[in-house]
Amino acid sequence: MERQAVQRAREAFLSGRARAVEFRLQQLHGLKRMITENETEISTALKQDINRSQYDTPLLELIGIENEIKLAIGKLAEWAAPRSVERNLLTISDEVYVQPEPLGVVLIIGAWNYPWALTLLPLVGAIAAGNAAVVKPSELSECSSLLLRALLPRYLDKDLYPVITGGVSETQELLRLRFDHVFYTGSGSVGKIVMEAAARHLTPVTLELGGKSPCYIDKNCDIRVACRRITWGKFVNCGQTCIAPDFILCEPCIQGRVVECLRLTLLEFYGADPKCSPDYGRIINTHHFNRVMGLMEGYTPVIGGQSDASQRYIAPTVLKDVPPHSRLMQEEIFGPLLPIVAVSDMEDAIRFINEREKPLALYIFCSDKKAAKKMIEETSSGGVVVNDVMMHYTLSSLPFGGVGQSGMGRYHGKHTFDQLSHQRACLIRSLGMENVNLSRYPPQDRRRARRVRMALRAPLIDMSKRTFIWAVTATVIGFGLFVALMVILLIAAGLNCTCCTIYIYALGAEVIDIDPSSYPSS
Repeated sequence: MERQAVQRAREAFLSGRARAVEFRLQQLHGLKRMITENETEISTALKQDINRSQYDTPLLELIGIENEIKLAIGKLAEWAAPRSVERNLLTISDEVYVQPEPLGVVLIIGAWNYPWALTLLPLVGAIAAGNAAVVKPSELSECSSLLLRALLPRYLDKDLYPVITGGVSETQELLRLRFDHVFYTGSGSVGKIVMEAAARHLTPVTLELGGKSPCYIDKNCDIRVACRRITWGKFVNCGQTCIAPDFILCEPCIQGRVVECLRLTLLEFYGADPKCSPDYGRIINTHHFNRVMGLMEGYTPVIGGQSDASQRYIAPTVLKDVPPHSRLMQEEIFGPLLPIVAVSDMEDAIRFINEREKPLALYIFCSDKKAAKKMIEETSSGGVVVNDVMMHYTLSSLPFGGVGQSGMGRYHGKHTFDQLSHQRACLIRSLGMENVNLSRYPPQDRRRARRVRMALRAPLIDMSKRTFIWAVTATVIGFGLFVALMVILLIAAGLNCTCCTIYIYALGAEVIDIDPSSYPSS
């Protein structure tokens, strides 16, 4: 079934119908209708999958998808248009531009923690770029996966955008096939498998992985506000967010205050018993429940720690004085556990971060802008946020993606369009003005070599529309002034020049001697 679906998608792409901007807009409008007309069904599926609150579903997934679609619809003509670039002297009169064109058939492998956003956001870019896309939602979020399979063919082209459900075997079968791009969101271990499979076909990949995103709290910042924002980012979706703060770094002198502020914020957010809160989620399945519980072994939580396997419930949990080399600090947590690690100062925190793999996100809570910028400059991460968490994900203008072990490639807004497009270099020349090219042809001599070197070393020229108009205007005015000056000089000389020779020196052209005696006498 997988092979036939991919074959149909490729045949549909090769038919050319996805290339038309009008068709892409039609499909984007269809996707938007799917979200708005089925919000209740989507919320119900997420409630069954992960105990997601009906109020959190629009906030965490649907509004972001709608905004991304609206942006693509409004900007598609601009994104898909040829992009003028600078020219050199040898191509000054030619058409030089970059033309975004579709890659072909894209495989999108979604994730279970945000099964709609992390599957449909790449799809928006794939549609906008004119590609076909095979959509493989995660089998772990089963209700959402089945609903997506039922809904998408009702709103989008069935051949160009098929949905393949199933588990590991179906995903493996898809990865054996050739695609023009693979977009995967998930764990680093599976990301390596995806990249290895794609390499067999020389297929480019976008890997949105995870990692351990540090959160540094400076002792002089507003700790109460910092802890409120960290608590929201860490425990929303039961900690199952790839850019959630994975652990806190702070000085020992403020650890107690940080713990107390976290405790008060959890009470404010979820009440005395988070298990009864409609806003607190559940672990996706028993396997992940046992994995997260295993990470807690050997520690006494200072907050939380309660669990209920029958409901896959783990309370919001904070652990203090966690050793840097513990298992809890080696593996991505992806659950509601928040370790606090002591560092002596910001320099120590920077060393701690740089000794580990580059994270998907870095969070810095610091009132001193100079100090915050120092930390930004001396570390590396997929994204960085100062005095908040996760909010960079909401900006389509910012590229979202990892670096190193936290992933490769980027998306959101125009970044998705560009990621899933081929930026085709286009140079359109005429067969005229051949004198301009003489300096690059053999036989070569010192004079010709000097001319072509001068032309190639000259600064590139911005020939955008406005710049081009100004350049032409300036050239015309300059030439007019030159002619006027020559006329004045000739008049002053009494028009009695019998041996005047006009030398026209064009780039790469031979010197052309024009004998005035060949002109009719005045």
